[in-house]
Amino acid sequence: MSSPTNSICALPDIERSRAGAFSGSFQTLGSVFSHNPVIMILDNQSTVSVEVSFDGTNTWKTFSAGEALVLDFRANHGMASNFTLPINTQVYVKGTAGIGSFRLSMFYAG
Repeated sequence: MSSPTNSICALPDIERSRAGAFSGSFQTLGSVFSHNPVIMILDNQSTVSVEVSFDGTNTWKTFSAGEALVLDFRANHGMASNFTLPINTQVYVKGTAGIGSFRLSMFYAG
């Protein structure tokens, strides 16, 4: 069975992570995006609350210890079939002390 020639596959990108103990300042969460994400899984596997930022200054969301979030950029997209985050986006995390890690996993369309 072959797939249609115009099909798009979901491909996994590298996992990005930052291990605690956290410094109390925003730290990079792995490398910048080399692909536009279609699905992102943000997972706080640490023992403390962790703030997430996309500019290293302003908090976008605070994750309680053990909290995770799945962002599906293609669900409910309406007319914007290209709704995503740009290539070269850098994610930052900030927590104080604690043990464990914060992880970001993602798929992109290829």
